[in-house]
Amino acid sequence: MRKSLLILAILATAACSESSKNNSIGSEQAREAGSKQVTAELTAQVSKDNPLLSPSELQYQAPDFSRIKDEHFEPAFKQGMAEHLQEIQAIAENTDPVSFSNTIVAMEKAGGLLTRVSRVFFNLVGTDSNEARRALQSKMAPRLAAHSDSIYLNEALFSRVESLYSQRVALEMDPESERLLEVYYDKFIKAGAKLSAEEKLTLRALNEEHSTLTTQFSQNLLKLSKTIAVVVDDQSELDGLSESKIESAAEAAAAAGHKDKFLISITNTTRQPVLTSLKNRELRQRIWEASANRGTSGELDNRPIVQRLVQIRAQKADLLGYKNWAEYQLVNTMAEKPDSVMDMLNSMVPAVVKNTKAEQTDIQAMIKSEGGDFDVQPWDWAYYAEKVRQQKYDLNENEVREFFEFNRVLHDGLFYTMNRLYGIHFEARPDLPVYHPDVQAFELFDHDGKSLAIFYADYFARDGKRGGAWMNSFVGQSGLLEQKPVVVNVMNIPKGPEGEPTLVSFDHVTTMFHELGHGIHGMFSNVRYPSLAGTSVSRDFVEFPSTFEEDWASVPEVLENYAYHYKTAERIPAELLEKVLKAKNFNMGFDTLEYMSAALLDMEWHSLPGDAEPQDVAEFEAKALKKHGVDLQAVPPRYKSTYFAHSIGGGYSAGYYAYMWSEILAADAFAYIRVRGGLTRKNGDWYRQNILEVGNSRPPMESYVKFRGQEPTTEALLIRRGLNLGSE
Repeated sequence: MRKSLLILAILATAACSESSKNNSIGSEQAREAGSKQVTAELTAQVSKDNPLLSPSELQYQAPDFSRIKDEHFEPAFKQGMAEHLQEIQAIAENTDPVSFSNTIVAMEKAGGLLTRVSRVFFNLVGTDSNEARRALQSKMAPRLAAHSDSIYLNEALFSRVESLYSQRVALEMDPESERLLEVYYDKFIKAGAKLSAEEKLTLRALNEEHSTLTTQFSQNLLKLSKTIAVVVDDQSELDGLSESKIESAAEAAAAAGHKDKFLISITNTTRQPVLTSLKNRELRQRIWEASANRGTSGELDNRPIVQRLVQIRAQKADLLGYKNWAEYQLVNTMAEKPDSVMDMLNSMVPAVVKNTKAEQTDIQAMIKSEGGDFDVQPWDWAYYAEKVRQQKYDLNENEVREFFEFNRVLHDGLFYTMNRLYGIHFEARPDLPVYHPDVQAFELFDHDGKSLAIFYADYFARDGKRGGAWMNSFVGQSGLLEQKPVVVNVMNIPKGPEGEPTLVSFDHVTTMFHELGHGIHGMFSNVRYPSLAGTSVSRDFVEFPSTFEEDWASVPEVLENYAYHYKTAERIPAELLEKVLKAKNFNMGFDTLEYMSAALLDMEWHSLPGDAEPQDVAEFEAKALKKHGVDLQAVPPRYKSTYFAHSIGGGYSAGYYAYMWSEILAADAFAYIRVRGGLTRKNGDWYRQNILEVGNSRPPMESYVKFRGQEPTTEALLIRRGLNLGSE
């Protein structure tokens, strides 16, 4: 390609020179025209060879994965950053009178190429990573941090934004435009726009180091997911697992080079799902310790990264005039300040601990009844809790799974519910290229047949995919840019053995509903400005729409539509369904406590002052849990610091509490909808209009009150979790 471009350039230059010889008049114009032609031809050739350099020709600019190659990303990143900076500089240096249009709207339109390549690349790094992508991620992370600083620390640009902000009342803008101006102003302030030149240099250095370390942290976790997998030599050790799970473990071992053995992969949380079934206590301990001790030794030791990242954040917050990172992070959230979060969590601790201890008493009794002479340990909890659940509800998890076949859950559960609520339907789009064979593409249509979005479903676990579940966008919605959304849902459901159906746990079922809640939040977005679209809301609001959708998975009408036996096609028996629903809140003390412990740990890390010395990770964790009275030895935090991607990895730093905060909104909203008639189009349309379509075009509480008629209360949350949250 390089050779052909060089020849093209030489020929074009020669033609330009010949033209100059034959035309003494207008030779300068001829050279300029020839130069422009060469540039245009070269740009066209490069764009043709690199599909990222121009918008995709597929519907809604969905990425053309059939053409995108790893070598396309770096040049696209470089060109994207260069173009973006040119656009930003043109805005900053514009000599026309400052206006909303030539400043704020111009920034909304800038950076199209960089946005496109970033969305594709970072989605692939999370879902289908490889060595080349990880290497480029490490290389680009500090450069992208520096690029962001070049924009938000640009004095001339901020001067224009500040000028508009100071006269926003007189400008008489429409509400969405005014909201956008406020969002931009806050971004610049929080990015350090008002710092001195020397302080800005310090901030740039902190941001660059922070970006490098968060990338290293996430890459270490991805590598650890392979290195800490537990290899089992003898099938007899797997007693308690179903035949399909044993077969899957054998296939995983063979794929990893462990012939005639079995491999147990470690998921991203401290608790491991497989511990529910395994009878072998020694193996349970091995698996739990592999999970809980990850990132604490060897080349992938994340402890130094944890120490430095929380220190960087504290120093950055101090530089920007805040007491700590938590205070900095919560400025534009619903919680507003750390004390509100601490008050919310600590108010629940006494009753949650009381519920958990009651559960522990039942578990200890079960151990004793089976002849055990030991105190329950973290690796015992799930196994004996399942026995207690079976005893209380006569419910067998493996039996339940047989009624939750993946495709039935997806089409007759999720898609059915979305159709009943919003009148929408999903149509398969096998013609659209995908980035992995397991990914399915769909087109979303509204009740009137109008096409709304492209949706990718990527649900199965595999090498190269980070743990957990999430939603992301390849293309964001925007009226200004005339873009419709292209959204992906990602999970890590263990795939069934070759040739057999995938049976999912009820926990995975509710997570599928949860993630599609995020998905429709992005796909229903109907705003003008891309910065305000879809899920671009505060952390403690963004989990509300997803958690709201979770509860439909448990509504009898919905369950009866998708819960059919994978072999016999028999609808789930009413008696078994009743047991599933009654058992839904079983072990909720444990579930709530392990979550709250992680949320409190997150807040404690990010409440450190700027002058704090590096903390010993294990010692800090122990002190933080003891301080809040959540230090139950048998119930460790859902995440420990060395693999706490939400918090230490950056995305939810000082924000992991948001799941509980959002759940208050979700429970209140769902209870309100049920009182109004439940699963109806009228209810769905009202919720869609007031919550899902508006994005961040107005303050989140304003949207909630518009929908609900009042601010939420915690009453519905208590019912949802089946807990008595009063004090002891």
